[in-house]
Amino acid sequence: MGEVELAALLCAFLAGSAEEQRHYFDVAGMKRYVRVDCETADHVIELGLDGSSSARDSVHQALFAQHLTGKQPVVILIDRDGYEGRFEHEMRHVSKAAGVLYLRCSEGAIQRWAATSGMRQGAAGMDDLPGPGAVAASCDLQALRRERGAGS
Repeated sequence: MGEVELAALLCAFLAGSAEEQRHYFDVAGMKRYVRVDCETADHVIELGLDGSSSARDSVHQALFAQHLTGKQPVVILIDRDGYEGRFEHEMRHVSKAAGVLYLRCSEGAIQRWAATSGMRQGAAGMDDLPGPGAVAASCDLQALRRERGAGS
């Protein structure tokens, strides 16, 4: 499963989020835009895949999206091999230094949570983030949970 598909699944967990949002800006007299992997009312979220040096771009993209939107930048690295490798290690430290929220989520946990979504009945407008338990141990996204009443 690729980054785009994983971003779509993660965005689906977050009520009121949108994937692949465009944000426009002008430079040198031309209109340009960037795409944010997933965006909520409070966060701009960029995904990266472990084992790939291109994951480093996620911090840059999240910070630029913060500049354009004023929202909290977030990087989620998708763990596909079950251990913290070189790029995950780098991203954890660089994200912290840059003031970007860093989260790590296993690909398997995302797929399992998505596959069982039909068995859960959440209230309309509520997120479907994994709560405490086995899935959250591999994909803890509670930092993205919107506080009830905040910004509404």
